[in-house]
Amino acid sequence: MNITRENFGNVNAVIKVLIEKSDYEKTVEDTLKDYRQKSAVPGFRPGKAPMGLIRKRFGKAVLAEEINKMLSQNLTRYLVEEKMQVLGEPLSSIEHQKPIDWDADENFEFAFDVALAPKVDVTLDENDKVDYNTIKVSDEMIDQQVEMIVSQLGQSLDADEVKEDTLVRGDFAELDEQGQEKEDGIRANGILLSVDLIKDEEIKNQIIGKKKEDVIAFDPVKAYQDRHEVGHLLKISHEQADQLNSSFNFTVKEITRFEKAELNEELYKKIYGEDTEVKTEEDLRSKLREEIAVNLKQASDRRFATDIRDMLVDKLNPELPEEFLKRWLRESNPDVTDEQIDKDFSGFLSDLRWQLIKDAVRKENDIKVEEDEAFGLAKQLAHAQYSQYGIYDAPEEQLESFAKMIMEKPEEKERLYNRLYENKAIEIIKGKITVENKEVTREEFEALS
Repeated sequence: MNITRENFGNVNAVIKVLIEKSDYEKTVEDTLKDYRQKSAVPGFRPGKAPMGLIRKRFGKAVLAEEINKMLSQNLTRYLVEEKMQVLGEPLSSIEHQKPIDWDADENFEFAFDVALAPKVDVTLDENDKVDYNTIKVSDEMIDQQVEMIVSQLGQSLDADEVKEDTLVRGDFAELDEQGQEKEDGIRANGILLSVDLIKDEEIKNQIIGKKKEDVIAFDPVKAYQDRHEVGHLLKISHEQADQLNSSFNFTVKEITRFEKAELNEELYKKIYGEDTEVKTEEDLRSKLREEIAVNLKQASDRRFATDIRDMLVDKLNPELPEEFLKRWLRESNPDVTDEQIDKDFSGFLSDLRWQLIKDAVRKENDIKVEEDEAFGLAKQLAHAQYSQYGIYDAPEEQLESFAKMIMEKPEEKERLYNRLYENKAIEIIKGKITVENKEVTREEFEALS
């Protein structure tokens, strides 16, 4: 067997693999003998069929299978032994692959187009500048966070009388033209109404002031001015809702009002634990300012990483075999249209260039990520997840359990490692360039995206 390579420019190559008869002859012959022993051929006892007949029946398939196996194994071994860094996977060469005649050929030559990863030299100095935008924590942000907390930790309480901000649960019963409940009419029990969502002011004012067991007659279509919404409310079909032209009795069964949580020490303990140092509203607002600043820093870090990426991709612009890569994307994603590949190709190239740059920084600086670092990041993600649901002081064992679940999923674990590798690469790059710190409002920051 003979394997050769010819480079075309810096990032394209053709690898040719020549498999000669001496490479495969014995294996193919042994396989056919095994077939002879196991095959049931009509007219012959098991294992006694002529080898000529066995070769005629199975020879081409066995040959093709053995050649393909040898080709795959030796091409892979060659790439490893030559320490070739390739992009995508080798593709059968359109220009250099000669026709194969499985019936007549004894020697087989295969040609593969290969994309070579370019050499990336990440040279940086103080002339390379990137802004780091710190977002100001405004009083409005703190007000919004306080409002979210008192709303999330509030509670629903029984009320004696319907008001505009209350919820009312009750029973609907369809009325006839005389205002009497129909025996076979539409009925819907335990329906929850939000008074402030009623669009007709006259009907809304009818309901306000009512108490439990009071009955109000009204047309729900007129009240909500949306037949689709009324259909869901009364649990009837769209067709019934489209034809509905009746008033209903609504019997009030339950009235509730939502009461926001009070800003007091009990609330602060619920948020931050029994040992919290937050005792007053001023303490809370100070604590929230710190927390918001941490969250905003994460946004600033992401923006900074994106700006560094864009700066380096534009500056270094590693050469890529674009024609090969587009062909590889098409062949490896047969369900994706050419139009979609063309649309996304520019972004794909940018992502690939950034990956090559990160890999170069990682190798040059011997960046490593330890298991406990990945586990720590998983805990941070767990804490952020719980916070979204209003659980601000999740127990340590709960965070660790969540983190273990993340680490047990190979794709999630790989994502954590890649994120940490990128973070470390960004820190190294940050130390070699000029970073100009700027303070911006949230609106100014969002305008940067």
